[in-house]
Amino acid sequence: MQPHAIHWIAAALFGIALIHTFAARLFERLSHRYPRHAGLLHLLGEVEVVFGFWAIVLVVAMALISGGTEALAYAESRNYTEPLFVFVVMVIAASSPVLRTVIAAIDAMARRMPLPTPLATAWLGLAAVPLLGSLITEPAAMTIAALMLAPQIFRPAVPERVKYFALGVLFVNVSIGGTLTSYAAPPVLMVATTWEWDSAFMLATFGWKAAIAVLVNATVCAAVLRRHLLPAPDATTSRVPSVPMAVVAVHLALLAGVVLFAHHPVVFLALFLMFLGYTQAYDKHQSPLIIKEALLVGFFLAGLVVLGGMQQWWLQPIVSGLQPLALFAGALGLTAITDNAALTYLGSLIEGMSDPAKYMLVAGAVAGGGLTVIANAPNPAGVALLKGGFEDGSIGAGGLLVGALLPTAVAAAAFLLL
Repeated sequence: MQPHAIHWIAAALFGIALIHTFAARLFERLSHRYPRHAGLLHLLGEVEVVFGFWAIVLVVAMALISGGTEALAYAESRNYTEPLFVFVVMVIAASSPVLRTVIAAIDAMARRMPLPTPLATAWLGLAAVPLLGSLITEPAAMTIAALMLAPQIFRPAVPERVKYFALGVLFVNVSIGGTLTSYAAPPVLMVATTWEWDSAFMLATFGWKAAIAVLVNATVCAAVLRRHLLPAPDATTSRVPSVPMAVVAVHLALLAGVVLFAHHPVVFLALFLMFLGYTQAYDKHQSPLIIKEALLVGFFLAGLVVLGGMQQWWLQPIVSGLQPLALFAGALGLTAITDNAALTYLGSLIEGMSDPAKYMLVAGAVAGGGLTVIANAPNPAGVALLKGGFEDGSIGAGGLLVGALLPTAVAAAAFLLL
């Protein structure tokens, strides 16, 4: 397509948003230095706000250049199913009954492993929960893993470099851990129907390789963490109070229904409203819902949808012009600056793509899913839930990039060499 003025403006705003993402911690530090403007600076320092903010700037620019009707038509033409789904699944997966069930299962497994329980718990949180994402979807796995690991790993007493490495491992493992099925990982979901990839194909082609990489990454990270771990909290203590099995069953059934109808917002939003009503009816068995954190993540992803929708004119020629091995490297790099699901979606529009090229595109996209906050849809959820344990209460994009390099290399090697 021939780019117009608004396409160049959208590309420029996309670049500014990327720079803003890397500079988010600077705004947090400035908020302490200039208390008079602390509110605005703190808002601009929230990573989850970045893409939503610049998406609003884009829509305003479109209204000024092309008119309000066209700007509104563009905003309404975007598909917001993924942001809505991530918002809903975060809230339900983080509810006390669901979290208690997972923590109790992980704790029982950890106590039976021939390792110190804290070390076994951390390893399972970095390995088993991301692989569980292939069943309950990656956003749900990210939410559960982040809440479970936060008291052990992501706390001020742990050195920053260790936390960033653990964060990189978590993000990469969640990104590749959802490839055992055809519906759990957003970049796979974008191509599964078009390329006729079912769950059996994903398990045989991607899943077993991803599982090996997940186990390697989790093992290395657990070895690094072994001196910094606190005992895992007991599932029956005040952190996750005892909940009747009937209440747990209802929560798990609603979560399963949301996952099953992940592509049908009318259905999963109706289930979410039922969930909210149920939590009010049985509020004594609930912990505070993470509505604020989930809304911020949804805002981030919706902004990425709006800004990313105007980048096809320069992204697609790059994707379509690369040979398979170069395509893998290109996808790995481009994923760091654009959502990996958007990248594979562009690939699905290319006619006549060879099977090796398809494999390389998806493999590169999922392997690079932990490099930045925007690389994979569940990452903003992890940032929102874990940033409190980092210096200045924010996660630096540079620190995440460095922390994710080794686990990304392991994932890339698994997809290329196995």
